[in-house]
Amino acid sequence: MSVEVTRLENGLTVVTDSMPHLQTTSVGMWVNTGARHESAREHGVSHMLEHMAFKGTERRSALAIAEEIETVGGHLNAHTTHESTAYYARVLREDLPLAVDILADILQNSVFDPQEVERERGVIISEIGQAHDTPDDVVFDDLLEAAFPGQPLGRSILGTVDTVSGFGRDDLHGYMNERYLAPGMVLAAAGGVDHETLVRLASERFTTLRQHKSNGAAKAAFEGGEIRKERDLEQTHLALAFEGPTYSDPDYYTAQVFSGVLGGGMSSRLFQEVREKRGLCYSVFAFSWSFADTGVFGVYAGTAPEHVAELMPVLSGELGRIGVDVNEAEVARARAQIKAGLMMGLESSSSRAEQIARQYMIHGRVLPIAELIEKVDAVDAAAVGRFAGRLLGGKRFALSAIGPLKGAGGGLESYDRLAARFAN
Repeated sequence: MSVEVTRLENGLTVVTDSMPHLQTTSVGMWVNTGARHESAREHGVSHMLEHMAFKGTERRSALAIAEEIETVGGHLNAHTTHESTAYYARVLREDLPLAVDILADILQNSVFDPQEVERERGVIISEIGQAHDTPDDVVFDDLLEAAFPGQPLGRSILGTVDTVSGFGRDDLHGYMNERYLAPGMVLAAAGGVDHETLVRLASERFTTLRQHKSNGAAKAAFEGGEIRKERDLEQTHLALAFEGPTYSDPDYYTAQVFSGVLGGGMSSRLFQEVREKRGLCYSVFAFSWSFADTGVFGVYAGTAPEHVAELMPVLSGELGRIGVDVNEAEVARARAQIKAGLMMGLESSSSRAEQIARQYMIHGRVLPIAELIEKVDAVDAAAVGRFAGRLLGGKRFALSAIGPLKGAGGGLESYDRLAARFAN
């Protein structure tokens, strides 16, 4: 990695990672604001802003934005998370000035035409409906709501039909003016890019960003609880989670390795025990999500309703067993998977751009790959066992379930009965 960083006078940070052998460049703007920065009335506005950014500026119509980037064979897209929003393009290296100009235009000069707002509102409401019809998505939204009830981090990124229906042009302009501030934004590029060229382009194009510092999100508190939804589905979707580490927690990398041992691949304990040996489900995996001030470590499984009663004791048993008999061979496999993923990501300019932007926003610097590998290699079986004890140490957990919940054998156990299993 050949990372260079420059902070402009207005507070905007420019970060590049040059890959001279590439003829393409991935470039984007990462904004330090997302769904958890919204008030209850603003629920979903970050995501709607992401959609509206491509719907016309003072200089370009929505069609012109699409035509200009596609005329040079480029690609333009965006996404919203709980803690950030990103707008990015991939183009041939000689078309970097066009990509930066379009990004600057949509982030500084969007007009939010009322007719476009109405059209895109309908698109987003359809997206919300589609998400509600996808139970293996709903179960994760419900999991966060159960973990962080009544808190911004527990709300879905998309918003609700009611909140999205209430957003108008002034709401979008107001939120952008309040949250899209230069000191909280990172312009990142990887691939065929010259750092000084991008700095010059940024200085020339991003001239009207406000220079104030934005307020942070309200601190999240993992509370735990459950959300159960009885629905007539072919499968029952289950997710349970405990409070996990933050990005800066020393156990961040331990959690990643633990996740790999428990449910990160075909050799993982959950895959072998739940799917291969018992045939209880097709999909089962573990995950670790970190945020600025909290985290979520969990397990997902989709199973036939008649297997629910058998599945949950197996899941809880595998979670508890790792702390007792985890071995160095399986920890080494999990470390190898993580390191291979890191190295493979370095071969993609879009993955590199995403990585350097997020790392700078989270840590205030880009972490060298050697440092990341060293942190992963430092996790041994003893650390994984200790983390298992921390995770299951008598704390409340979050549970979400959707589908037929009262199958043969008693169906899904009560929250208290499951809690007793984890306490054993």
